[in-house]
Parts: sequence; C-alpha cells; structure tokens
Amino acid sequence: MVELSRKTGETEISLKLELYGQGEYQISTGIGFFDHMLELFCRHGFFDLELKAKGDLDVDKHHTVEDTGILLGEALNRALGDRAGITRYADITLPMDEVLVEAAVDLGGRSYYHGKIECQRQEINGFPVELVEEFFRALTANAGLNLHFVVLKKGNAHHLLEALFKAFARALDAALKPEERLKGSPLSTKGQLGESGRH
Repeated sequence: MVELSRKTGETEISLKLELYGQGEYQISTGIGFFDHMLELFCRHGFFDLELKAKGDLDVDKHHTVEDTGILLGEALNRALGDRAGITRYADITLPMDEVLVEAAVDLGGRSYYHGKIECQRQEINGFPVELVEEFFRALTANAGLNLHFVVLKKGNAHHLLEALFKAFARALDAALKPEERLKGSPLSTKGQLGESGRH
C-alpha cells in the first residue's frame, strides 16, 4: 500500500493505492465524470484506491485533473519499486459498444505518452474532454511508463473515454503480472529498469 499527498496553491490531494487489490475504491475529486473514469480504472484493473482531491474548481478543472494524474503517477512509480519479476509489457484491444480502442503499456521505467483522442463533443457533463490527455500525460510522466492509445473506431464521446480508461486498466494489470521465468530479476538485458536500463 502506497500513501501519498500533494498540496499546492491550487489543489490538495491525498491517496492510498494498492496495485494488487480487489478493485475497491473511494474517490472524491469534486468532478463527477472524472470520479466515474477513475472508478472504472480501479474496478477493471483490480486496483484499490482511496483518493480525495480539493481543487480550485471555480477557476478551472484543469488543475485538479492534472495534479491527480501527477500524484497517481508518483504512487504507481513508488508501488512498482525496482519492477523486477513483472511481465512489463501488455496491450489490449477493448470494445465499448460502437467504439474500439487499443492501449499498450511498457513499465520499463521511462516515460512516454501518445494518444490522439478526438471527439465531436468538447465537454461531457461539464468535463472538458481535452483534460483526459492532460491526465494521462501527467500520470505517465510521473509513473515511469509508456502508454500508447490508438482509437480504432470512434463513436459516442462517453463510450470513447470510458473505453480508454478501461483499456489502460486492463493493460496495466496484465503488465503487472509476475513472470516466473524471470526469477525475480527485471526484464532487461542490462539487468535493471529505468532511465539507464531500457533494453
């Protein structure tokens, strides 16, 4: 279990994260749609998460969403430790009614995000769609992981964003699974993962 907190002039956030959990969650960010997406992430990845965030929502939702991504990324990085013995790579193609998306992750210790998420709607229940990429960009930058999204088939904006969070959760869960053949060592020819242990 990892416990972290972050306080700035714009937000105050605390969380508890268990990567190998049951998919249980208590989430409150003050942004209903964002809470729903994080709940999907937990349930479909079997991550246990307690998260409370207070932000300057009277100014914008951006600070709360981005700072939540930063802190959740830091928690993931800490929970992963030296990343030894895990599968490291995983990808999934996931349908959500008419929408089809692909997510691919690498837990190798270096950060990279790619996703070109385009919707006809700019907001869902007051939540700016563009903040989804801000969240994932902040998360990957702080978690030390690669995340690529490919939207194979567009459709309803709610379905699309829901599919992305579910796909990331399923791919992350698969990449976290132990690989017995590694015998506790990292999946790298350099013998370590991270900035200098990519291969």
